[in-house]
Amino acid sequence: MIGTKVREFKTHKNISLDDLVPENNFYRQLEDCINLEFVRDVVEGLYSNIGQPSIDPVVFFKLQLIAFFEGIRSERKLMETVNLNLAHRWYLGYDLDESLPDHSSLSKIRDRFGLSVFQSFFEVVVQLCSEAGLVWGEELYFDSTKVQASASINGMVERTEYEANHHLDELFPDNQPPSHPFEELIVKFDGKRITGIRKPTYQRVTDQQISPTDPHASPMPFPGRGSYVLGYQDHYVVDGGKARIILVLW
Repeated sequence: MIGTKVREFKTHKNISLDDLVPENNFYRQLEDCINLEFVRDVVEGLYSNIGQPSIDPVVFFKLQLIAFFEGIRSERKLMETVNLNLAHRWYLGYDLDESLPDHSSLSKIRDRFGLSVFQSFFEVVVQLCSEAGLVWGEELYFDSTKVQASASINGMVERTEYEANHHLDELFPDNQPPSHPFEELIVKFDGKRITGIRKPTYQRVTDQQISPTDPHASPMPFPGRGSYVLGYQDHYVVDGGKARIILVLW
């Protein structure tokens, strides 16, 4: 006789998330290997002593590790995945009935921290690897990889227009330009003409155009894509030991 599974869900009171995650789960091992409590000391100066408690910065960096290990680039997709994965919830410390942080909060926290906090996080992790004996130090490898930017190549604008508007924003931060919007630029012009013969030189696309979403990104061919996309060329210095620890990233 063919069985039929009826979808009826009950509210269970005697279920523990700790019992649902296997002992040999990867995120249990990750929790045992690295203690991220040092993060609070790194970011302490960025928070006020009053007001509502923020999302735990340790939770934020654990989310970044989950995104890395799961190959997730979208913060919305990251939080959807974490909401479904019991091991992820266990790793973050959020029980089954607790609401997870909203994906929009992650970008705000990232902007608050800035590059310096992420650099400090990376350096502390490298130091922990060295203290654990994972860094050999006798041989180094240099490598690079392409990283796609979160910006569309079709959204690039003329660099001269972008830089002119950016300069005007710096001159008039209150959006109150003088009677003539370019009078301050005109004052700086000394009237001298540029003499000499201009020789043709090689020009990159970024010499003429720029992405207002990500001004540092450049057009580049990307593996698996038939056209150019915006991205970066990341460089690594890797230790030659068996663990292959990344020592420097820029």
